[in-house]
Amino acid sequence: MIETFLEPGDTATFAKTITEADLVLFSGLTGDFDPIHVNEAYAATTPFGRRIAHGALVMGLLSTTASMMSRRSVERGTTGTSVSLGYDRIRFLKPVFIGDTLTARYTVEEIDAAAARSRSKVEVVNQDGEICLAGTHIMKWVAKAA
Repeated sequence: MIETFLEPGDTATFAKTITEADLVLFSGLTGDFDPIHVNEAYAATTPFGRRIAHGALVMGLLSTTASMMSRRSVERGTTGTSVSLGYDRIRFLKPVFIGDTLTARYTVEEIDAAAARSRSKVEVVNQDGEICLAGTHIMKWVAKAA
């Protein structure tokens, strides 16, 4: 059995201000050039009134917090390698705009020692404390090959 060396209540946070460059680079990386992300004139005609960040870009901030938890587990002595099994029930609750400062929060809720898995609450909040994204992350620790 692999020990994760994480405990319910362990948290990690990461903050970043979303920039014009983030939207441009993310569009180029993913090929998602929807005008709501890249065309200010078009975005002004939408209910948002301006461009919004890609949902996957916002969700991507959680990768940093999951990695922080993985490193914490290694620092505490785990012998396994953590891998993401996925994000469940992701909800995009508020739009994210250029200039918003986001904080990704990752909180371990449950450890399943027998399955070498953890289940964690994930959120991304803006500078006003509004939850922009909420969901669950499942991480698994894999034993080294014999």
